[in-house]
Amino acid sequence: MDFQLSEDQRALRSGVRELLAGRFGRDRMRAVLDRGEGAGRELWGELGAAGFFALRLPEDEGGVGLGLPEAVLLFEEAGRVLLPGPLVGTHLAAGAVKGAAEGRAAVAVAYDDGFREGVGRDGGGGRVADLADADALLVLGRGEDVRVLTGEPLRALVRAARPVRSLDPLTPLHRVASPAGRGDPLPADAVRLRGEAAVLTAAEQLGSAARTLEMAVQHAREREQFGAPIGSFQAVKHLCAQMLTRVETARVAVYAAAVTADAVEIAGAKLLADEAAVGNARDCLQVHGGMGFTWEADVHLHLKRAWVRAARSLTAAEAEEILAGDLGRAEPPGRAPGARV
Repeated sequence: MDFQLSEDQRALRSGVRELLAGRFGRDRMRAVLDRGEGAGRELWGELGAAGFFALRLPEDEGGVGLGLPEAVLLFEEAGRVLLPGPLVGTHLAAGAVKGAAEGRAAVAVAYDDGFREGVGRDGGGGRVADLADADALLVLGRGEDVRVLTGEPLRALVRAARPVRSLDPLTPLHRVASPAGRGDPLPADAVRLRGEAAVLTAAEQLGSAARTLEMAVQHAREREQFGAPIGSFQAVKHLCAQMLTRVETARVAVYAAAVTADAVEIAGAKLLADEAAVGNARDCLQVHGGMGFTWEADVHLHLKRAWVRAARSLTAAEAEEILAGDLGRAEPPGRAPGARV
């Protein structure tokens, strides 16, 4: 299987990178962080106009007509710049929720199996990201149950929600009661949407891992100790080499999962992408030394976002269960694949 990008895919990735560099560069990200706000509706609209959310809709429905592999390239770029907001939910809801495809509506996403009874300080309820400013909530159940909350049902849910502290300052969290059974049903497959959400989240993790690798290498080249760049020291070289290995391993897995959309491939991709994002942010912080712990350095933001993404949309424990279950169904050693006794 060839995972080399086509000329059109490289052009797509370059276009999104240029768009985000111009509209959500580091200065803008820092300004948003200082104000404690989201990306802003203006940028959301620009992403919609660029086809970020409608990428996979058919052209006769106002979309671009591309597939999940191309969407992965967009989300990888979003992960590089720490673009906040309900990107995955809005992308999944394009064509199903009014305004989502054009970026006129922001759609949060909830998994109804992550909820417990009540909403209180004892840990009841479930956590939903980017809820307060959402125009709709996409609820993914088990099986085929997909619902969407808008209008008064959504406002009632938000009023009853309790804000909780988030590790990532750009990912606000609320603890809410289970939305299962509420809202309007959508003609969609929750299993498929869950898989796509995991692949797109893994792509964001991949972009973050690649960015922290670049940051570490740049710092290792510029920072000098004992009259030499710290990148000339073997310990630092090894850290950077391990970071590169994590990125390329995760990249192959994520691209493969986007092509096959296979549940086991998706589980492996999410697991590897989470490890790459968290591991690379940790090693990047190590390369930066004491500077990495300061508020001015971006590496700690990548680490916090990586932790938050790893805890949602197919966690490590869930991915490992899927992979273990697949191993249990493997053919005995020595038997040719597909052979029957």
